Amino acid sequence: MRRCDNFGLPSSEYHIPGTGPEAFNLRRPVAYREEAFLESPESRPLRILSEYLWPLSHFQDEKIQDTIVFFGSARIVPDGPLGRYYSEARELARLITEWGISVSQSTGQAEPRRRFVICSGGGPGIMEAANHGAIDAGGKSIGLNIGLPFEQLPNPYITPELSFEFHYFFMRKFWFAYLAKALVVFPGGFGTLDELCEILTLAQTEKLESKILILLYGSEYWKEILNFDALVKYEMIAPSDLNLFRFADTPESAFGLLTEGLTRYYLEPERDLRHPMEEAPEIARTRTP
Repeated sequence: MRRCDNFGLPSSEYHIPGTGPEAFNLRRPVAYREEAFLESPESRPLRILSEYLWPLSHFQDEKIQDTIVFFGSARIVPDGPLGRYYSEARELARLITEWGISVSQSTGQAEPRRRFVICSGGGPGIMEAANHGAIDAGGKSIGLNIGLPFEQLPNPYITPELSFEFHYFFMRKFWFAYLAKALVVFPGGFGTLDELCEILTLAQTEKLESKILILLYGSEYWKEILNFDALVKYEMIAPSDLNLFRFADTPESAFGLLTEGLTRYYLEPERDLRHPMEEAPEIARTRTP
C-alpha cells in the first residue's frame, strides 16, 4: 500500500516545541486532500459514496427527473452485420428525446425538470447510438461509463456535464436502475444480459415501487438467444412473468409502446396530483418486507 505523504512525521512535542515556523511546517494535510489515503483500502467506503454523490449533484444541477435507459452491445457499428440496430437505436433515442422535451416544457415551469432523458453506458456501439440520437433531437443525454481494460471509452455524444466515470459496477447499476422509467435492450452480449436480468429481477420481485417498462428490441435475436418459454416449461419463472417485457422491431413501434406506457403509469397519475412532484432526480423507492 502506498503511504500517505505525512506518514512517519515526528510529533512536534518530541521535536520542536512552541508555535514557530518550523512547527507550522509539520502540520498534517487534511484527510480529504490525502490522495494516498483516498486510494487506500480503508477509504473504499468514501470512494463508493462519491460515486453516489457526484452523479447526484450533477443530476440536481441539470434538473434530471428520470431516464430511459438503452442497453446493447459495444461491438455493433453502423456498417457491421448488425448495423441496422445502430441506426434504429439512434432514431428511437431521437424520437424519445423530442417527446421528452415536449413533456418537460408542457408543465409551464420557469425551470422545468427534464423528463425521460436518454441514459446509456457511455461507451461505443448501441450506447453511442443512443447518445447520438439525443443530440440529433437537440437534447441532453447521460453516459455512465465504466473503466475497463478494453472497449469502454466515453463516446463523444454524451452531454459533458452528464458524463460520468465509474470504478464500481454496482454503483453504475444503481444509477441505471433507480432513475429509469423504461429500459430498451438492443442485441448484446454478457454485459447486456447481466443488465437485463438484473432489471427483470427487480421487476419480478417488485423490489422497486415504480414501474419499469422493459422493451426487448429485435425479437428474432432475443427469441434465439433466450428461451423464455423453456423457463416457463421448467417452472423456473411463472407464465405471468412473460408480461414483464415486450418485444419491438422498429423505432416507431418501440416509441409507441414507450409513450403509451409512460403516459399511463406516470404522466396521467401526475396530472391528478394536487401538487406536482418537485423531486429531481426522482430516485425510485424500494419495498421492504
